[in-house]
Amino acid sequence: MPRPTARVLTLLELLQSGGTRTVAELADRLGVEGRTVRRYVDQLLDLGVPVESVRGRYGGYRLAPGYRLPPLMLSDDEALAVLLGLVAGRRAGLTTAQQTANETASAKIRRVLPKHIARRLDTLLESLAFTEQPGDSGLDTPDSGVLLTIADAVRHRRPVSIRYTDRDGRRSERTLHAYGIVAHSGRWYVTGEDARIGEDRTFRLDRIADARTLPGSFEAPEGPGPAQRVLSAFATAAYRHEVTLRIHGTVEQIRAHLPAGVASLEEHDPAAGQDPATERWMRVELRAERLDWLPPVLASLDRPFVIERPDELRDLVTALADRLASSARRA
Repeated sequence: MPRPTARVLTLLELLQSGGTRTVAELADRLGVEGRTVRRYVDQLLDLGVPVESVRGRYGGYRLAPGYRLPPLMLSDDEALAVLLGLVAGRRAGLTTAQQTANETASAKIRRVLPKHIARRLDTLLESLAFTEQPGDSGLDTPDSGVLLTIADAVRHRRPVSIRYTDRDGRRSERTLHAYGIVAHSGRWYVTGEDARIGEDRTFRLDRIADARTLPGSFEAPEGPGPAQRVLSAFATAAYRHEVTLRIHGTVEQIRAHLPAGVASLEEHDPAAGQDPATERWMRVELRAERLDWLPPVLASLDRPFVIERPDELRDLVTALADRLASSARRA
């Protein structure tokens, strides 16, 4: 789904086209419910846009007569947030009408941006890659200065100095040869070679406090692209829990809930030689810092499954089943 900022801009564009638009029409064009349209109208009112409510059989919303949108003035952070939201929306399976609105909104914003901001944003967009993660509803936008500096370093193959805080709170300063910026599961990452140790690393952008371009250049390695490197880093990272499951279903059914960036799949009985579209037992392995998110995922699969390890996950699944059964009895 596109981010709310993108939808509010599209709503304003629809109202500026003239006439009264019904709530049902606006909801259909934006791909949201009626109450969400009303919330977006409230946001426009908060911004000083005079949206009028028209009552009656053919009522809805319209702009006050004579209103014209003033010249668009966006800071670097605001422009970055809006355009990244629109870019993410294009990858979310939009309808034709929504896709058209998304593209026209992007084009109109780009036309009024100062040239120096437009050039930096173009550099950023050229540096982005996305993993295929179903269900991502939006992306958190990191510090614009960090994001734009690293994007410039990716494009021009320049080393960049970063100050980084890892998940345990340890701080370090590193020199990075950045290969690319990747959006994965609602977060932004940069992948590249840590020059001090000569090994590939993946860093969360929201944990980078400062980025500074350094003199010199480097050659990007051959092989997998940035998105695949990020997925490989997650697949081999050390986590608190190692989980092994057996799930009966098709690859598509399992991947809809446990995508490649989260879990690995293999045939439980490789000798069976069945069609990939046929339901069969699959071995699923993944690593996780926490287990509390897994029971609801397994329940939503609606497929037979067996927990091989750890025992703690069995206890959590049993507790969830007990809560559901107790709720059903009270109903």
